[in-house]
Amino acid sequence: MHAAIITAYDAPPVYGEHPEPVARGEHDMVVDVLAAGLHHLTRSKADGSHYSASGVFPLVPGMDGVVRDPSGRLRYAALDDTNLGTFAERTVIDSRRSIVLPDDVDPVRIAAAMNPGMSSWVALRRRITFREGQRVLILGATGNAGRMAIQIAKRFGAAQVFAAGRDATRLAALTGLGADRALTFDDVTAAADVDVVLDFVWGEPAAGAMLPMLTARADRSAPLTWIQIGSMAGASAPVPSAALRAARLNIVGSGIGSVPARDFIAELPELAKAVGEGAIDVRARAVPLARIAQAWSEKTSERLVFVP
Repeated sequence: MHAAIITAYDAPPVYGEHPEPVARGEHDMVVDVLAAGLHHLTRSKADGSHYSASGVFPLVPGMDGVVRDPSGRLRYAALDDTNLGTFAERTVIDSRRSIVLPDDVDPVRIAAAMNPGMSSWVALRRRITFREGQRVLILGATGNAGRMAIQIAKRFGAAQVFAAGRDATRLAALTGLGADRALTFDDVTAAADVDVVLDFVWGEPAAGAMLPMLTARADRSAPLTWIQIGSMAGASAPVPSAALRAARLNIVGSGIGSVPARDFIAELPELAKAVGEGAIDVRARAVPLARIAQAWSEKTSERLVFVP
């Protein structure tokens, strides 16, 4: 079969021949891959920058996708740590880490949306106790995950959603997705009184926004939960000590490890239903897997989805 193959952290994927997958475990099944998204998590695991990267090569990237199982059913599958990912014609999945999809779903749309959508969906449903009527600030709202987070927070009953980012053109479009106000990072004190921050950027931007926001709060004793989800602006953030003393700030992370796999899987059906019904706007573009070397480093606002 054909697959995308990476031989080193600093090497781009190469489309080539790969041995056929073999099901070994009780719950394993060999499946045909229909669509697999190129997510930030997939890139960072492949280049070694993600904390879960294994460092074992050769590696076929791809950590999730829409597949067809041996009985002909469509499934969305999330793979565990493996060197045979979904950027291949076929792969092995653990059936317990998958859900059956309706026959009429768009595989590209599902493959594009599930990973970025899951980041905020699981954070609000499984990492904290989010209540209808709370207010939310999204840092990094112009990316795919951030755009979906606006819609998901509103779906869960957020009274106000503030969307913060750098790109003024992209920010201007976010009110059309449900954001009550779009802000630059310099203006985040306008969202000082939110209850929850969904942080997809971390690094200096998050640290720089934290203390001004906290000191601007009308009631510093009111709880603020800062959920660290992504690190697009840096893996480390110089959080000032005053931020932890000057207000009732609670910093938590949401991701692999802090949320059990069973909790992720339990949320998949409802998210897939929302995506399939068109309740969440998704920007996706299908790309033949054979073009992975050219598309791997492409800068685009769309979520690239590889199709064998």
